[in-house]
Amino acid sequence: MKKPVVVDIISAIEFDRTGDHLATGDRGGRVVLFERTDTRDYAGRRRDLEKMNYPMNRHPEFRYKTEFQSHEPEFDYLKSLEIEEKINKIRWCQSANGALFLLSTNDKTIKFWKVQEKKVKKVCDMNVDSSKAMGNGPIVDSSISTSSKQFIENGGCIRNDFSFPTGGFPSLRLPVVTSLETNLMARCRRIYAHAHDYHINSISSNSDGETFISADDLRINLWNMEISDQSFNIVDVKPANMEDLTEVITSAEFHPKHCNMLAYSSSKGSIRLIDMRQSALCDTHSKLFEEQDAPGTMSFFTEIIASISDIKFAKDGRHILSRDYMNLKLWDINMDSGPVATFQVHEHLRPKLCDLYENDSIFDKFECCLSGDGLRVATGSYSNLFRVFGCSEGSTEATTLEASKNPTRRQGQTSSRPCRSLGSLSGVVRRVKGADNLGVDANGNTSDFTTKLLHLAWHPTENSIACAASNSLYMYYA
Repeated sequence: MKKPVVVDIISAIEFDRTGDHLATGDRGGRVVLFERTDTRDYAGRRRDLEKMNYPMNRHPEFRYKTEFQSHEPEFDYLKSLEIEEKINKIRWCQSANGALFLLSTNDKTIKFWKVQEKKVKKVCDMNVDSSKAMGNGPIVDSSISTSSKQFIENGGCIRNDFSFPTGGFPSLRLPVVTSLETNLMARCRRIYAHAHDYHINSISSNSDGETFISADDLRINLWNMEISDQSFNIVDVKPANMEDLTEVITSAEFHPKHCNMLAYSSSKGSIRLIDMRQSALCDTHSKLFEEQDAPGTMSFFTEIIASISDIKFAKDGRHILSRDYMNLKLWDINMDSGPVATFQVHEHLRPKLCDLYENDSIFDKFECCLSGDGLRVATGSYSNLFRVFGCSEGSTEATTLEASKNPTRRQGQTSSRPCRSLGSLSGVVRRVKGADNLGVDANGNTSDFTTKLLHLAWHPTENSIACAASNSLYMYYA
């Protein structure tokens, strides 16, 4: 019997480039947009605060803006394959003329959406009521003549006088159209389909504002925003014989500043930086970033936990953040000898890799993100926890928070501070049913493998994180 799918579980989350809008996608194919409200009327308040020499600390506030159905479930009759409506990725595009543009994708189809305010026109009452009909200007005096002749068909004339009918003409009734309100309308501008044989795992919009890429397990395609029926294959790792396949593409992203550069990660734990100016088919990379395992540490799980689930460029394009099952790694694109920093996320789960393999948790794909200033990185974990690390030189900052109304509940803290260092957290253990689903970290906290925080995004300019736990969206500001 097929297990029912909970459609409102959030499966994608993304801030736009200004940080004023946030988009989420769910398993039911819906896209929900949120708008920042605390920046309204801020310019005047800022001038007043500057005169008074007050600090200008604002707490970001977002409210629901609109939602629309992006994808519907489909069926591929040629392959006898169900295509679910779940949103895999959302990426914002450059806005124009007050309209918002974004890309959303499920496993097979990418859609380009335009969200814009439209004035809603409504038809009001049909003119005046009947009691005032005679006040609309009918002429009731039948003795007034407007012509000396009365015409009939074919231009004939039978009388020299013409009079209005007795009682005047009936009141003329016309519909009155008025614009009473403005509504947000989402319209699908283009559909990019039939270009991927395997499930799409990534989309990324280019800094040139004209192109974007989409990636599946074996290929990366380059699209023009204006052309929906043609794409160019720029990366193809499919071997001639599928039995020779040793790695697949897991994530891909454009460089934030150079429109000719992009990076993609693989299931073997490597990141390749490619330059599209070198050749039409980028089958050779400009740089390869990978970290070799120490001799004698190989095991059955080594290749599985080395698979990179997500990569993100820093805002300046100098660094790449990658997330595999065990660690976060920060790479300098000018130094391919190894990562400049490694942050342990799931090291406490290493003794339980067998259990994680049995319940398929070892294949969970956690996302990662960087702060706009590049000084901090974040990623999710089990028990709806997410972890924040300082990545500046000499920083020892490490924070664990729970995606709940009380983010420090798991640490048993009573302080009102939003975060604490990992080393200072008390080891209060929360009892959870199901011993097979538990792991214990270095602070004595248990991990519930049935609840996981896979998706999160960092505000581009402020210390604010949005994260999704099941069907709930949480935002934290430090």
